[in-house]
Order: sequence, then structure tokens, then C-alpha cells
Amino acid sequence: MSAAPAVAGLTPFSSLDYPGQLAAVVFLQGCPWRCVYCHNPGLQARGPGRLGWAELLAWLERRRGLLDALVFSGGEPTLDAALPRAAAQVRARGFKVGLHTAGLYPERLATLLPLLDWVGLDIKAPLADAALHRRITGVPGAEGEVAQSLALLAASGLGYECRSTIHPALHDGAALQQLAEQLAGAGVTRWALQIARPDGTAGGAGALAPVPPDYPDAALLARLRGRVPGLELRRG
Repeated sequence: MSAAPAVAGLTPFSSLDYPGQLAAVVFLQGCPWRCVYCHNPGLQARGPGRLGWAELLAWLERRRGLLDALVFSGGEPTLDAALPRAAAQVRARGFKVGLHTAGLYPERLATLLPLLDWVGLDIKAPLADAALHRRITGVPGAEGEVAQSLALLAASGLGYECRSTIHPALHDGAALQQLAEQLAGAGVTRWALQIARPDGTAGGAGALAPVPPDYPDAALLARLRGRVPGLELRRG
């Protein structure tokens, strides 16, 4: 196992990445997916980190009383074999530990759950729609692993939310309704719909058209909230 995680970057302060907590966000290097709306293509290739983990821990020590939590994001942070040890080190310093994951590795997530306080699970598409999931991620067959991760979280007792980055060229009303039904069936109560921003994505300018301001429309949002009352729409 690697002694330290491959840290690609740090956001020193965020009030958005762990609901209700003031957090720093650590971005880990590496992700096997190639999502069409990815804004962090530089994090996709697995490789060495740009920031030293020991130095980051020392920085975190100086933030006692100023920060509540540290969130591991990516890339896909569960790809990093050093993540469990790093999460334990953060927790031992009195900080809560959050995780952003797309649920690619349910076995690794199961190992991490005792070390976590909150998880943001990225659900790309209805998990019964293998073709759409592959169109978004560029990887076939991964929706089964995401379903396992969702089931693990639902049974864990941890605080969590599901997030879906959506675009009208990818997610029509039927797809969003199908996704809402699946999440409701899994017991999800918090669901964030994040409007995709085509600018700056891995696909380059023009890969996805700008999103109309009325997407998704009010009637569709009402239907979705009828299934997942804790739905939140995030733009920008």
C-alpha cells in the first residue's frame, strides 16, 4: 500500500462540499472514467501527487477550530490505496471526514465507511440504463458497481446525498423520472441536481450545448420532488 495519497490539489475552505460543515477539500489524482462533462481532466491519469501529504496534515493541524471537516474528492478518491490510512489520520486530528465518490469500487467503499462521517455519491444516470451510463462515463458495465455502492450507503447509517450532473442532451424527463424512482426506492432523501457547465469540460468547447435556463422545467421538478422531497437544484 502506498504510504501517502496522491494529492493533486487543495481547496482550503468550502461551505458547499460537505453540507452544514466548513471543510477543506483534497483532490486525489486518478479516475478511470472519462465523463463527457468532466471539469477535472487533469486528474484523470493516475500518477504522483503535486502536494505532500505530510505538509498537508501539518497545514490541517493549524486549522483546528477554523474547519470542521476535510473532504476527499477527485478524480475518484477510492482509487487511491492510501485513502483509508489518510482518512484515519484526519479523523485522529479531530476533523470530520467526507468523501466524494462515483461509487466505482464498492468493496473499497465498504472498507472506508467506518472512517467516514458523510458521503456525496455521484449518480450519473438511471442505473438500469446501461447505454446512457456508458455514453456519459465512456466505460461499459460500471452501473452495477454504482448500484452496490448506493445499497451500501443506504444501509450504513451515515449521512449522505446523491448528486447527478444533468444536461438536456443526456437526461430527458423520462431519464430523470426513472432516476428519481430508483433513488426513492433505495431510500434516498437528499438528491442534488447539478446543471452541467459545457465550458471547460474534457470534451472541449461545443461538446455539449449551453443549458437552457428553464431546464428542468417546473412541472418536471415538482414530479421529481414528489419522489425525492429533499431534491435541490444547483446551477453555476
